[in-house]
Amino acid sequence: MDSKPSPEWDPRSEAVLQDQIAAYDEMRRRCPVAHSDYLNWSLFRHDDVTRALHDPITFSSAVSSHLAVPSGMDPPQHTEYRRIIEPYFDAERMQAFEPACRAIAVELVESLPHSGEVEFMSAFAEDYALRVQSAFLGWPGELHDPLRRWTRKNHAATLARDRAAMEAVAFEFDGYIRELLAVRRSAGASAPADLTTSLLREHLDGRPLDEEEIISILRNWTVGELSTIAASVGILAHYLATWPALQQQLRREPALVPSAIDEILRLHAPLISNRRVLARPVEIGGQKLAAGERVTLMWASANRDEAVFDEPETFRLDRDPSKNLLYGAGIHVCPGAPLARLELRIIVEELLARVQNIAPAPDAAPVNAVYPASGFVELPLWIDGA
Repeated sequence: MDSKPSPEWDPRSEAVLQDQIAAYDEMRRRCPVAHSDYLNWSLFRHDDVTRALHDPITFSSAVSSHLAVPSGMDPPQHTEYRRIIEPYFDAERMQAFEPACRAIAVELVESLPHSGEVEFMSAFAEDYALRVQSAFLGWPGELHDPLRRWTRKNHAATLARDRAAMEAVAFEFDGYIRELLAVRRSAGASAPADLTTSLLREHLDGRPLDEEEIISILRNWTVGELSTIAASVGILAHYLATWPALQQQLRREPALVPSAIDEILRLHAPLISNRRVLARPVEIGGQKLAAGERVTLMWASANRDEAVFDEPETFRLDRDPSKNLLYGAGIHVCPGAPLARLELRIIVEELLARVQNIAPAPDAAPVNAVYPASGFVELPLWIDGA
């Protein structure tokens, strides 16, 4: 008779949630393949995570009973949907979107106090994520506040693993998308020429994508974008505030900004983990795991693995970018990585160009986000205008 493994850690314990990054570092060194009641088997080492990413036959992405296009799919189904999705993030679309993205960044940076304290997450990072995502997809500004509330409810339901709440949150999001699609269908040839309308015209195997497929694609883009871009902007601003010499270096050498962003987000991951399910038995990290076991890939640990990154807690611009798992690897490498890189580069460029100095607030400390989120819930900063 099979016995359930004893838990080797608790991802929701106060000690872990107080500082997730430090806790995952400790797990990587102590128990790199660890079981918990909440996350099942977690992989903390870079080599183990990379192995899973490059073996989708064993480490299946079909983890959900709900349609998840394409992140919850395996080949050949995954391949066909990626063929549709990847052109939405090609160089031509990124170039076309850059002026709108920069205009949003400039407006938000110029709204910061000329000299004073600001709670950076709610007043800046979350707004930026909402506005650029809505602009990219062609969504109206009236959705910003509902989507902000929805993101918080989604995090709370996921942390609690409250399945009823998770179902309700998913249903609420789907309702927003159905309304957007209905407006575009009723408009016919007069529908706005945006990405959401464009998805209505996509075909798979000679048939139009159905509504559930389109909703799933837009949910995947939006859930990933709103959480990780807001978290990334907060993480970047916090790091720059903590290291003023780096601020000055990047102002002098703006060409270093993209590499600096990737390195800061290697140090402090904006996305904590992803899930897999074993399609067949495997031995990994000395553990024999059976088919059907659930596995969690811990990005926030793998990208700080001392076996791969010399002095992993040190910021360095000379690291091998191919080792950085910020956007994943293998067949599921993030298709939206070009968009994320564009948005983050622009916001850092505009902050550095239009703000003289970013510093920690003198009398208030950041509040860390907790799983499944990363970064900060509250980030008080002192801003000195240009």
